[in-house]
Amino acid sequence: MSALTWIAIASLAAWAWLLLGQGWFWRTDVRLPPYRAEGEGPWPTVAVVVPARDEAEVLPMSLPSLLEQDYPGQAVVFLVDDGSSDGTADRARALADDSKGLPLVIASPGEPEPGWTGKLWAVRHGIELARAQVEPEYLLLTDADIAHEPDSLRALVCAARAADLDLVSQMARLRVHTAWERLIVPAFVYFFAQLYPFRWVNRPGARAAAAAGGCVLLRTEAAERARVPESIRQSVIDDVALARAVKRAGRPAAERAGAGRGSVAAGRGRRAGGGRIWLGLAERVDSVRPYPHLRELWQMVARSAYAQLRHNPLLLLGTVLGLAVIYLAPPVAVCVGALQGERTTWLVGAVTWAVLAGSYLPMLRYYRQPAWLAPLLPLIALLYLLMTVDSAVQHYRGRGAAWKGRTYTRPEAAP
Repeated sequence: MSALTWIAIASLAAWAWLLLGQGWFWRTDVRLPPYRAEGEGPWPTVAVVVPARDEAEVLPMSLPSLLEQDYPGQAVVFLVDDGSSDGTADRARALADDSKGLPLVIASPGEPEPGWTGKLWAVRHGIELARAQVEPEYLLLTDADIAHEPDSLRALVCAARAADLDLVSQMARLRVHTAWERLIVPAFVYFFAQLYPFRWVNRPGARAAAAAGGCVLLRTEAAERARVPESIRQSVIDDVALARAVKRAGRPAAERAGAGRGSVAAGRGRRAGGGRIWLGLAERVDSVRPYPHLRELWQMVARSAYAQLRHNPLLLLGTVLGLAVIYLAPPVAVCVGALQGERTTWLVGAVTWAVLAGSYLPMLRYYRQPAWLAPLLPLIALLYLLMTVDSAVQHYRGRGAAWKGRTYTRPEAAP
């Protein structure tokens, strides 16, 4: 057999392991459980913290959904204007004046101190304001481009209390209106789930930890134990860093022994002793940020891809080789096998291509996209490979992790 045939066989073996041994990452059934509409009181106080930098365009589609939350307890929205130049704060005030819902507090912390990313600097200021004004039991950290259904906050709080969770996060459904969004966006969530399988993240005692920064409900006590956001102030991928900090911080022994009696899930959490987190796909939380062209989607991925690899050239090389073997080898084997009449090469490549395409179908259904996009997954993986390489190139040129006029250095290089 040719070398390409052996590579195709290695790809098929890798897919067998991924499908069966990587936390069932391809399934899309990890969702918030249904909640009871009545009988959940008394309701805890919640502070909604929204960092916003140059978000005047998307605020009319997102901020009213927060102000109009149907939440029985006390809740206050804190929008932190992170040095915007487009009138974000004025737009927020106008939207609040038109709303009769939750109160809105607008603040600006000024430019971030050295060693802080702008978003986490804004989050820090919002949490400090919340603690000073309302003493919240929970913090809802949500991005300015995220729209929530009216019962979103209620559902998050119910889930956190029912399972005694320190952190509940939902991966907001991203926008898929343009052709490039339909091609790139579902794969973004697919690859994220492959890297951080939701079932592993949600398993008490497991090392896996991740969150989706657009929608995170965080117990205030857990934030204090984990020293959030100070402990992650340099993180570019702040949502994953937040989940790791909460899980690592754990809980006091007395709280672990007494919380959640009668709950099997809580019992497992007591044995494990770590902070309890949950991550799943959202049904009623959506991102309204448009990515009309490939350029915007490319920047979204490239700005943090090399940071995900810890700025390590060896990890970058391994990632490129891994993507090539797992995603690119099957269609190459099909084409070369067909042209050269190598039946075994063609057959192994075709089977592997069918397997990887089938693993993508549940995510396409979740995003309500046609099934014919599934065989294009190798092409999409090639685009992500190029984005990752470009992320490394931009990093070494001093332009890595750039977002809305700011560029962040490697954590160890920050003051």
